[in-house]
Amino acid sequence: MAVPFISEVKRTHTCGQLTAANVGEEVVLFGWVHNRRDLGGAVFIDLRDRDGLTQVVFEPNHAEAHETAGHLRLEYCIGIKGKVVSRGRNANPNLKTGEIEIKATDLTIFNRSEPTPFLVEDKVSTSEEKRLAYRYLDLRRGPLQHTLMTRSKMNALTRSYMVGNGFMELETPFMGKYTPGGARNFLVPSRINPGKFYALAESPQLYKQLFMVAGFDRYFQIVKCFRDEDLRVDRQPEFTQIDVEMSFVTQDDIFTMIEGLLKKLWGEVLGIDIPTPFMRMDFYESMAKYGNDKPDLRFGLEHVVLTDLIREHGEAGGVPMMWEAVQQKGIVKAMVVPAEKPLSRAESDKLEDFVKQAGAKGLARAKVNEAGEWTQSPLKTISPALRQAINAACNAKAGDLILFQFGRESLVHTVMANLRVHVAKKLGLIPEYGSGGQWKFLWVVNPPLFEYDEETNTWAAAHHAFTRPHDEDVQYLLTDPGRVKCHRYDVVLNGFEIGGGSIRLHDPKVQAEVFKALGIQDEEARAKFGFLLDALKYGAPPHGGLALGMDRLAMLLTGAESLRDVIPFPKSKTGTDLMTGAPGDVDEKQLREIHVRSVTPPQK
Repeated sequence: MAVPFISEVKRTHTCGQLTAANVGEEVVLFGWVHNRRDLGGAVFIDLRDRDGLTQVVFEPNHAEAHETAGHLRLEYCIGIKGKVVSRGRNANPNLKTGEIEIKATDLTIFNRSEPTPFLVEDKVSTSEEKRLAYRYLDLRRGPLQHTLMTRSKMNALTRSYMVGNGFMELETPFMGKYTPGGARNFLVPSRINPGKFYALAESPQLYKQLFMVAGFDRYFQIVKCFRDEDLRVDRQPEFTQIDVEMSFVTQDDIFTMIEGLLKKLWGEVLGIDIPTPFMRMDFYESMAKYGNDKPDLRFGLEHVVLTDLIREHGEAGGVPMMWEAVQQKGIVKAMVVPAEKPLSRAESDKLEDFVKQAGAKGLARAKVNEAGEWTQSPLKTISPALRQAINAACNAKAGDLILFQFGRESLVHTVMANLRVHVAKKLGLIPEYGSGGQWKFLWVVNPPLFEYDEETNTWAAAHHAFTRPHDEDVQYLLTDPGRVKCHRYDVVLNGFEIGGGSIRLHDPKVQAEVFKALGIQDEEARAKFGFLLDALKYGAPPHGGLALGMDRLAMLLTGAESLRDVIPFPKSKTGTDLMTGAPGDVDEKQLREIHVRSVTPPQK
């Protein structure tokens, strides 16, 4: 008589749960056939579920189960019943359940499987494109299941920590009004409001400020956000963030709260006690030493700014290109590759190709010999005085290789930042991805409130227009905007920005001056931000907040190679869903209903 699995006979254990302590017990397991071996008499399978593997044996003395087992193939979904026995000397030390196996008495096949397009196993050589097309099969693999279980644990820990610290989890709309921000929005046409569009929220920023006006005091949300941006290893068009806002706080209060959350996540997920408080670094120091505001502190290779040195020596320095860059208000930077970690001449030559891909015209370099002179260098006209001064500024010694960039400030910073990480990986100072066992947290603080747009010759908000400037810099809002620093901050880990936020601007008078500095007139401000400006008039409390990138946190905690590995159903590098075919075409009738016309771009 067939055993009534599921309806009456329930699962007793998972496939990663049984140990020697369970020997002699009768158990019921459900799962998928991970592999199968027919040894001529007994049939062996490894049964898999999200918790692990258990070896199951079907012997001829249980004829019906044994016969059915002969038909099993990979990925069949089955249920088994049997007794736990010891594997004795045949124990598998590499398996959680390796001490035991199940002598099956009953077997049912819930569902058969066609041959899969790739094997469901921990390590696969199948292309990512194919695995994304069959993501539901890819998600059966142990590493991905472990990653998503870790992410689920992160959600639970976050909620526990935030609620335990007096925060309320409140929801905000996905579809709202378009307001200018730091990223391009996805737009959603409104069928019942012809010609009008919603914008998918790139963050709950304005709504969470309204929660503070409403008096909720401490808000958080694990929320999905949307940005129509070009993709990269740590960016997806839809992403999840831990969104936080607090009233009556200073910047230090927010830092303490976020550090506590990160300490809890690292402690309970990895068993690592990360030291707090985190290091703090001024934005301008970060740019000077590392070329960006998210430095990886696991290694050295710091940049040295030589601009003042070149200016001091002038034309007499003998390097016209550097002198010209300084005269044109550019900068000069250097980075030393130490003699202890040498690059071959061929490897040095390849660095020039790398920086050209980042937009540089080339890469000047110099090898320092025992006398402090430069070899293997195009900078042969440099004066001895400037060469000695640069050696001293860079602390360069015999055998060191000095790499130079000069020109427009933003480009030099970007090229040198990328070059620093590239060289570190080439020298083995950090792994290609993953932490390498090092966790270097820091806060980057006191950045400028505005950024200058060289294309439009105007000032733009570096973060958003509601960031509070430093009190002592308010006087420069209209006269020298580039001088204004603000209470904005990023929390950085191993070269990734894992979160960022600011103390908000709630003073209407200062807010008006910020809008003027941005060239936003009263009428335009009302049209774009009227609802928030109105709210801030009604006793808005001092407040500030931060958003942590949950996807990036999960990627770093699990050592994943990219964000796609920590998102259940991610988009490809081109923003498409290879499994469902999204984005897809819609017919003309649907377009007419939402008052939209599709225009096919011209063929290139």
